[in-house]
Amino acid sequence: MSTAMKQPPFLKQGSVIGITCPSGYVSTERVAYAIVVLEKWGFKVKKGKTIGTEHFYFSGTDAERLADLQSMMNDPEVDAILMGRGGYGMSRIIDDIDLRAFLKKPKWVCGFSDITVLHNHLQACGGTASLHSPMCGAFKPETENEPYLKTLLSALTGTELRYEAPPSSFNRSGEVTAELTGGNLSLLTHLVGSVSEVDTTGKILFIEDIGEHLYKVDRMMLTLKRAGKLDGLSALIVGGFTEMEDTERPFGQTIEEIIFDKVKEYDYPVCFNFPAGHQDINHTLTLGAAHKLVVNNNGGALEIIR
Repeated sequence: MSTAMKQPPFLKQGSVIGITCPSGYVSTERVAYAIVVLEKWGFKVKKGKTIGTEHFYFSGTDAERLADLQSMMNDPEVDAILMGRGGYGMSRIIDDIDLRAFLKKPKWVCGFSDITVLHNHLQACGGTASLHSPMCGAFKPETENEPYLKTLLSALTGTELRYEAPPSSFNRSGEVTAELTGGNLSLLTHLVGSVSEVDTTGKILFIEDIGEHLYKVDRMMLTLKRAGKLDGLSALIVGGFTEMEDTERPFGQTIEEIIFDKVKEYDYPVCFNFPAGHQDINHTLTLGAAHKLVVNNNGGALEIIR
């Protein structure tokens, strides 16, 4: 792996995946089929104490969620950690996480959305790669054989990963090989100025989001730009921006126009329509790993460098 980030060991048959819920509430029913599929894949599952527990919006108090996550990170028997769901809550506990035991035995941390906070914290403070991936709610009888869900298995076991995105009139052609970083746009801007903020210099930045007003996306992209996060990129990948909302008086630009406007002065490749984010097709991305990105008239192609 041609990157400075540490790579946790890949999983094998019999490896243990822990499931915890460090953010929003998730029911035991939502987690149950994920366990079925993970066991079909040949893994053992260790359930955390925050599955099915609740405290207002959250899957337990801050102290309970922190303790459960910390236990999974410290547990020498656990080889990877799959999050029950995202939502909100990781920011409330991130500064109290102790990485010392985790860094002695790194393990794959898997999830997206609010888990963007933890992904970037692991990169910034631990120099460790992690997986921007589907969480427990994605595992259903009708989805267990879907190719996008199988990319989580491929990422965990170290097999080939290559993705394609359809053409977009907003794409900017080019070819780069660089480390991949990023995640949920609102969380990336939330982290600016903190010890967990994203380092984008020389990297491929991936962004996605859900349920935001168009003007808020404009503001968040401006935040990244003013913080210097967009001018030193090797490339930009734009995933799903779903359920976007407009104001009573229209903002006047599409989501593609808003995003491209913030990077139009640069010359690095830009790839829209990438199949990852808050949408049905959500491929697993290895944040902190080197990838080759090619963008041309046929669309985009992203391949991990093993």
